[in-house]
Amino acid sequence: MNCILTNAKVYIDGKFTKQDILVADGKLFLDYTPTVSNFPVFSFDNKYIFPGFTDVHVHLREPGFLYKETIKTGTLAAAHGGYTAVCSMPNLNPPPHSAENLKIQLDAIKADAVIDVVPYGTITECSLGENLSDMEAMSKDVAGFSDDGKGVQNSEIMEVAMRKTKALNKIIVAHCEDNLLLKGGYIHDGEYAEKHGHRGICSESEWGPIKRDLELVRKTGCKYHVCHISTKESVELIRKAKADGLDVTCETAPHYLVFSDKDLQEDGRFKMNPPIRSEEDRLALIEGIKDGTIDMIATDHAPHSAEEKGQGLEKSLMGIVGIETAFPVLYTNLVKTNIITLEKLITLLSDNPRKRFNLGAEIRNGAFADVTVFDLDNPYEINTEDFLSKGKSSPFVGETVFGKCLLTIHHGNVVWEDKNILSGGNFNG
Repeated sequence: MNCILTNAKVYIDGKFTKQDILVADGKLFLDYTPTVSNFPVFSFDNKYIFPGFTDVHVHLREPGFLYKETIKTGTLAAAHGGYTAVCSMPNLNPPPHSAENLKIQLDAIKADAVIDVVPYGTITECSLGENLSDMEAMSKDVAGFSDDGKGVQNSEIMEVAMRKTKALNKIIVAHCEDNLLLKGGYIHDGEYAEKHGHRGICSESEWGPIKRDLELVRKTGCKYHVCHISTKESVELIRKAKADGLDVTCETAPHYLVFSDKDLQEDGRFKMNPPIRSEEDRLALIEGIKDGTIDMIATDHAPHSAEEKGQGLEKSLMGIVGIETAFPVLYTNLVKTNIITLEKLITLLSDNPRKRFNLGAEIRNGAFADVTVFDLDNPYEINTEDFLSKGKSSPFVGETVFGKCLLTIHHGNVVWEDKNILSGGNFNG
């Protein structure tokens, strides 16, 4: 689509400015000549244009679990949420622990993805934590290496993996979980679990492996990224590691920033791993966002079938969907409440993941036309009928939020448009 986008507030170089944008031949141009005046002009008065968001933690479920999600439905859902780039997690069938297995996923991405998708390879074969995957054979095609869904229990295996990734100039993306401390738990070991007779997951099961891994990073010098942190101890450990100069980054997710275990309900849509923690943990995560300890917000979008999520807190599978609701939830709960600025939120959703993983969008002359347009003024209710993902289980369903995605463009192609709003005259050609 060749066009001109006008009258919006545009995020450029960390701040918002009124700026007309030319989209031509899949690229963005901030300075252009009147010779393109025959292009259609679309006016976005009082709307915002952001670089397309980047989510470094998404489960697309293909190959192996297409009844939960596919490359097509997952990337359409991402575009609906304003995302133009994602990293796909490797708990698949077959698992991407070899170039041969990875190719199955790469072929599906090439055929069906509507946005950029870069997969992770596994750290170990079948993510069993015993033998290293064929990292070298996969290196050029992956964002990094992760056994997401399982922690690497053996420190010697993790050290070898770190040394290998350092040699390949890649990054370890760690799911930190000590199996010996889980003891059959499935929600946070806190007030709600005690009151309602549920088995809890202690915080040390997360921060203990982080502490171990940070010592290995100190020893090996590898690049290291921690998935979905949820505890105050995790924040403090990473804060100290950064102060010591270690090459460490981390992410958290919207549900850990908005909910604490006092908000839990007897419903599978409140069950994920790690679990929603205490109010003290939530506040520590917010401080980590504000002071830069936490580098980015990822969704851990993890779709399951209705049957798998419909069995209550104890028996439902872990994981919720979130890529279609992340921006409005965060904007409503963090920006409109003056906890962080809108500029900070875009840094967390776009700038920082792009810089760390060399993936994502930037609004500048000659860059790929990967942008998203949001209406921040009109409230609406989160409704699963609006989801493009196959997964519908979200703790945010029924919440009234601000921040509706009107349009997402990837490489100059419209991959999402809100036809109801556009036909209502807010998008004027």
